[in-house]
Parts: sequence; C-alpha cells; structure tokens
Amino acid sequence: MYANLLKTCSRVGRYFFPAILLLSVVGCTQKGSGGLQGDPDNGGLALPGGFEAIVVVDSLEGRARHLAINDNGDIYVKLRFPDSIGGNVALRDTTGDGKADIVIPFGDYEDKGSYGTAMRIYNGYLYFSSMLNVFRYKLTPGELLPQEDMELVLHDDHPHGTHEHIAKPVTFDNEGYMYVPFGAPSNGCQVENRTPNSPGQYPCEMLADHGGIWRFDANKLNQTQRDGELYATGLRSVVAQDWNHQENSLYALQHGRDDLLRLWANYYSPWQSAMLPSEEFFKVEKGDDAGWPYFYYDQMKGEKVINPEYLAQQDELGDGSQYKQPLIGFPGHWAPNDLFFYTGDQFPERYKQGAFIAFHGSTNRAPYPQSGYFVAFVPFKDGVPSGEWEVFADGFAGVDPIVNVSDAKHRPMGLAMGPDGSLYVSDDVKGKVWRIIYTGNKDGFGEQQLAEMETHKKLTHIRTPDEEQDNLDKGKEVAGAKVYSTYCGTCHQRDGKGDGSRFPPLDGSEWVIGDKKRLIDVVLNGLEGEIKVKGVSYNNLMPQHSFLSDEDIAKVTTYIRQSFGNNASEITAEEVKQVRAETAQ
Repeated sequence: MYANLLKTCSRVGRYFFPAILLLSVVGCTQKGSGGLQGDPDNGGLALPGGFEAIVVVDSLEGRARHLAINDNGDIYVKLRFPDSIGGNVALRDTTGDGKADIVIPFGDYEDKGSYGTAMRIYNGYLYFSSMLNVFRYKLTPGELLPQEDMELVLHDDHPHGTHEHIAKPVTFDNEGYMYVPFGAPSNGCQVENRTPNSPGQYPCEMLADHGGIWRFDANKLNQTQRDGELYATGLRSVVAQDWNHQENSLYALQHGRDDLLRLWANYYSPWQSAMLPSEEFFKVEKGDDAGWPYFYYDQMKGEKVINPEYLAQQDELGDGSQYKQPLIGFPGHWAPNDLFFYTGDQFPERYKQGAFIAFHGSTNRAPYPQSGYFVAFVPFKDGVPSGEWEVFADGFAGVDPIVNVSDAKHRPMGLAMGPDGSLYVSDDVKGKVWRIIYTGNKDGFGEQQLAEMETHKKLTHIRTPDEEQDNLDKGKEVAGAKVYSTYCGTCHQRDGKGDGSRFPPLDGSEWVIGDKKRLIDVVLNGLEGEIKVKGVSYNNLMPQHSFLSDEDIAKVTTYIRQSFGNNASEITAEEVKQVRAETAQ
C-alpha cells in the first residue's frame, strides 16, 4: 500500500516516507498555528498592517479553483485541469510551519472539463463539482484522503451538455439545503448568441432552467435539476456565493454580461464597454429576480439600465426598478469568483461577519488595461454593508498595468477559513495557495493599518481608467488592428496569448498559421465544442463573424497571421468570398 501511495505522490510535490507512513497509520493532524510568521515577502502579497502571508504550496499542476479547510487544518483544493489520478488535491502540513509537505491528488471522474469549481465541507462530507456534476465524499476524522466511495449528488442532464457559464459552486444553509447556480448558456439571450445587433429572445425561454440559483436536498443522491426548486432567477452567471449563517441568508455576486462594444458599437464607447455592466453583489432571497437578460446595473448611474437587445420592449419592461437591486455595484468585468463571510476570531474585530471577495480579474476591458485581480473586503452590519469596500490583498498579478491577462502571474480564485481563523486564497494561474494570518495587535488595528491598502485603489488595475490617457490603442492605426481590437482582442488579448483557460492563444497556433480555409471558416461561422490548440484543450464558444465584410475578415485574419510572432501568408478578400460562398451552398 505504501509503495502505491508513494508512486502517486511522487508526481505532485515534496514528500518524505515517514510522513506518508504516519499519515497511513495514525492520520497525523496539523500542529497549532500559534507563533507562525509570514514569508519574508508575504508570498508577493500586499496586506493591511499586521497581516502576513505564508505560501502553503507554490504550484499545483492542475491549477486551483475553490478550496475547503477541515477542522484539523487539512486543505482540499478543486483542480481546474483534472488528470488521470483525480480532479482534486489534498494538502497537509505535518511540521506546523504553515506549508504543505504532503500533496496528494484524488477523486477521479470522467467529466474532465476545465470548469469544475466547488469545494466545500458540509456535515462531515466533502462536496465538489465538475462541469456537469456535484459529488461528495464522506470524510473520516484524522484521515487526509476519503476512505469511502465517491457519491453523485447532482447531475446536469441537459441534452445540450457543456456551455458557457456552467460552473457549479455550492453553498449550504442551516436547514440541510444545498444551493447550486445553473448559469445561462448565453451572454444576453440573443436570437443569435454574441452576434452584433441580434435582438434578445422575448421572453427569454432559457430562464426556465438557466440563469438562476436552485435549491436541493443536500443529503439526497442522484438528483437532477428537476429535483430542485428554483430559488432566485435573473442571474446570468454566479461563481461567488456563500450562506451567511449569522443572517441566515444567501449572498451572491453576478458576473455581468460582456461585449457591449463588440455587439452594439452604435450605443457604447470602448470606455463604457470596459466599465459596464456592474458586477452585482446581492442578498438573495427566495423568489428574487435580478433582471438578466433584460436589464443590467450601471454602478455609475446607480440604477438598472435596459440591455440594448431589449430596447424594442422598453415600454413593456419599464425602468428596471421592479428587479432586485444590488447591495453594491462593483466595476465591470472584475469577475467575482468566490465569497466568504468571516466568522473567525484571529483577525481584528472589524472583519467579523464581513465579506471577503476574490476578484479573479477581467479578460475583456480592451482597449483599456485589465482590472481586478485582488481580494476585497466589505464590512457588514445587520446583513448589509456598513462601509465602503476595501482592498484587502493585492499583488497577485505582479504587474501594473495588466495589459493582457497572460501578463498576470497569479489570479485569486478561491477563499476559505482555517480552524484558527486564517484566511486561505487559491490561484488558478499556477495553482498557488496562500494562508493569510494576523500577527499584530488586534486592539490597535485601525485607519493607520488600512492606509497603505487605500492607496492601491489608485493603481491602474483597480482605479477607473481615464477615457483618453489610458486607452492603449490611442493613436494606433494598423490594417486589421481595429477590427481585431473590436471583435477579437477582448478574448484572445492584445498580445494574442489568450487568457490561459477559456480563450486559446493565437501566437503559434496551428489554427491560425495553418490551413487558411479552416481559419476563414472559423471566423465566418464560429466554433463550439472542445478543440486542442498547441496541445491544450479549450471548450468555449467562438462566435460567428459573418456580418463582417470580406475585406474586414481578410484584414483581421491577415493581421493575426502576421502578428504575435506569426509569419504566415496573407489572406485576401477573394479567398474569404470563396469560403463564404461554399458555406452558403
């Protein structure tokens, strides 16, 4: 048994035989956290005065989504890219220095897409999700790895299979219910998804089983969506949610829709498209309707605004005041990917019951720098924010400004609290995990300790960009570049390297520098389903661009074939015309 376990461990990190032997025989636990000190550089993080950070593990091969901490300090991480051993990884610190010296993957399953997200411990069980399923393991006290078989709690049996916004985070209330979002397989419920000037479906039929949060029996196995109850609707995509046990209520943040400029260039400027719509923070109550796809929230106006897809129904839909209003409207595209209400005693009192939010960071703010990439804190009292949001942890990206997503060294993804009140943060660029501890004087914590973090709001990746000075395309006129910036750069990035997870790279891609006709066909007609680019699997919608002229498609395909280090031949308008004719036939 020990030989097999060591063979498994040798692939993923630092191990030594005595620790594995002790784990297998008696189930060692983490030592107390008293007297811990942060790493000399806090693992690259900037934190309020008195806080320090320890790098628990520097990198996990499958990267990291959400994470959960057991009562003895064991850490469980959901991997973004599962391998043949498992979709999760278990970490243990046997020396008490805050760093994991045992790292073991586990929990293999067939649904190996890149949007497995959930990792939560509830009622003695470890719950986690793939794209289409929510699973659980019974945890045995003292044992790092589950000793019993994996159980299927919920299966997404929609015939369309995988789609946009399919992540399935989970949270649990005080009465045995599990809450699972079913994201909308659409950006704005358009008749033709992500196609410029395509109107919205009215009414939006996909709201019947998407674009909301469903409630399920947390202890019932082999459920499908039909076994659940629609709890709240009008929520396009929810990845960050948490049950606030003090308030006995669900809270969630919505990812706002994309592509205002690309889809509705006559209505929005590049600056407006970068800033809007808001990432909305809700207290979610049963029966709520947040308004998607008909309305979005404009944080600058402080009100709901009708989506351009539904201008024809303006009179019938009204002004949007009938929909759930957010507690806070954060700037657009910050990508809130986890939410945690702090209940520990280690941090100063002002953090008690407040909300930590992991902003994964934008991908589609071009031609302006990308924004987000930090952990925020919102003080709470009586179930509502009691002050302005703050920058709690920054420095994940390692650069400022963040021009392309690929420039960021790390992106905060998951949040969890340890038994001693430490806050853990995961990263899905390299699979890094930090443990944030407080070592200062709790009674003396105040404005002085917060002052430095307040200055971070002036950094390019957090502040509101200047419409003129921060426009990275200012003064640039290159054939095909404008078309690329408008229709391609928001996903594939200005440097053509993609975002490392959803949107594939264009630099050196066989799809770009290879067969011309295949490239033209993809741009004209779009692509949906899993593909491999430079040996890496991607599964996200590439919208069709048949609305562009033959000349514009020739310019933009030539541009990407001769930029980003590529050196392939040009594509002519006549070649585009030919492929378009073949498609029509």
